[in-house]
Amino acid sequence: MLELVSQGPIFLVSLIFLLGVVVIIHELGHYFAGRMYGAAVESFSIGFGRSIFERTDKHGTRWRINWIPLGGFVKFVGESQLPGDVGKLESGPVGKPYSQLGVGQRSVVSIAGPLANFILAIALFTVFFGLRGVQEYDLYAARVVDGSPAAVAGMQEGDVLLEVDGHRIRQDADLLMRTTVSSGIELDFLVERDGQQMLLKVTPERQLRPNSLGQVVPQGTIGVTPWPVQGSIVWRRFGLVSAVREGVLETGRTMERTAFMLKRIVTGQEPVSTLSGPVAIGDAGRRIVNQTLGAEGVSTGTKLMWLMWTAVQVCALVSIGIGFFNLLPLPILDGGHLVFNAYEAVTGKVMPEKVQEMALMAGLCLLLTMFVFITWGDILETGLFNRSAG
Repeated sequence: MLELVSQGPIFLVSLIFLLGVVVIIHELGHYFAGRMYGAAVESFSIGFGRSIFERTDKHGTRWRINWIPLGGFVKFVGESQLPGDVGKLESGPVGKPYSQLGVGQRSVVSIAGPLANFILAIALFTVFFGLRGVQEYDLYAARVVDGSPAAVAGMQEGDVLLEVDGHRIRQDADLLMRTTVSSGIELDFLVERDGQQMLLKVTPERQLRPNSLGQVVPQGTIGVTPWPVQGSIVWRRFGLVSAVREGVLETGRTMERTAFMLKRIVTGQEPVSTLSGPVAIGDAGRRIVNQTLGAEGVSTGTKLMWLMWTAVQVCALVSIGIGFFNLLPLPILDGGHLVFNAYEAVTGKVMPEKVQEMALMAGLCLLLTMFVFITWGDILETGLFNRSAG
């Protein structure tokens, strides 16, 4: 915690940037979808708390910058957002009340926020692949820990790691993305030994260990130290079309991994603390800044370039996470609104106000509980109480 206090500015700037950009894009998705159907928008706020700057546009919408610069929100006229909020009508903004939109239109407005997050991720990944490209290389098992899952499965030092569960291994990240989220699940590893390919079945075991940023988190491990095969490193470049395609594919792969992890959490195979909250996101940003700028023998320009590309990737991942999370069928989230809309579409009636209010209250309590639990887990697992953290 002392480390966090001493580097508070870096932590806060990282948190504000990563969450701020993603949440604002999310809310802009809702805003433009609502305006497309003629809904009156009472306000669009960047941050929370008291307003430090405010401007009203020709549609009567108040655009506000508030004191607490974390995220933001859009408020439609006649929209009910919290328990007991009946969505009072304002006479100033131009357009019709949100409640007068059709059920299909309201559903599009709800989906537009997460969709904007996914589009942002695709755009960021496209820029990353198109302008930077990716470094690819073959990996071999430089070290296999005795008694580890890999050793038990028959893997030996020197084995070239070709595929895991049918997915080609092109770099360390491909291996880690599959193993870290698959503790207790048998994975098929295709390896090459002395010119012969063989299939090994390896079951990662969950351990508390540092990740690439030094955050101590539970993750699946197979007990192998991978290392690039000498002479195999190449830079893969992308044209515009292939960069867009790769951006879409990478967003899809990330969504698949997110859904897989959420399924494991819901079924009790992974703890809820596996999820990351604002503290973990801000701490990750802080550690990335420290590691990048602290690299030795590298010019300042190169460090800043590394930092920019890392920020692009992390921002895309956070955007996908927030978009996916908001689609969960919990009241107060976009997914919860879609459930209410589905009920109305099927029955032809609006869900009773009392039922909606109770559901919203239950959803709010659940989210607050999850927030406290996840934040406390973030504080413990990111090592913020450790003087030597990050």
